[in-house]
Amino acid sequence: MREYELMFIVDPRLTDEETVALTDQYKEMIESSGGDVFKEESWGKRKLAYQINKLSEGSYMLFFVRSEDGGVFREVEQRMRQNEDVLRYLTIRTDAGRLRHREAKDEKPAEADATEPADAAAKEAN
Repeated sequence: MREYELMFIVDPRLTDEETVALTDQYKEMIESSGGDVFKEESWGKRKLAYQINKLSEGSYMLFFVRSEDGGVFREVEQRMRQNEDVLRYLTIRTDAGRLRHREAKDEKPAEADATEPADAAAKEAN
């Protein structure tokens, strides 16, 4: 099972009820496509790094999603592109980084073993 994060920024002029309805709509789309939204965070309104559509702030939403493959995001991302209330979105696969981190922790770098005797010899020479 793969894990993803889907962050999207919603127009801050929407009411809280409209924002909740919009996020519920995307959550239902993900779950109907076979994904599982196991955690959801609302970061509230935050200042944007640069203006988007003459807006300087946006409402941030974050979904943590589990899925067999990334196919659940095809329809969701297409709808987000078409929706004028969604300013930006980004989907990231997060489990791949965890696997790489585990593998790197388990492996010892071979270079460190080779340089230790040379460093010891250099110290003795001085």
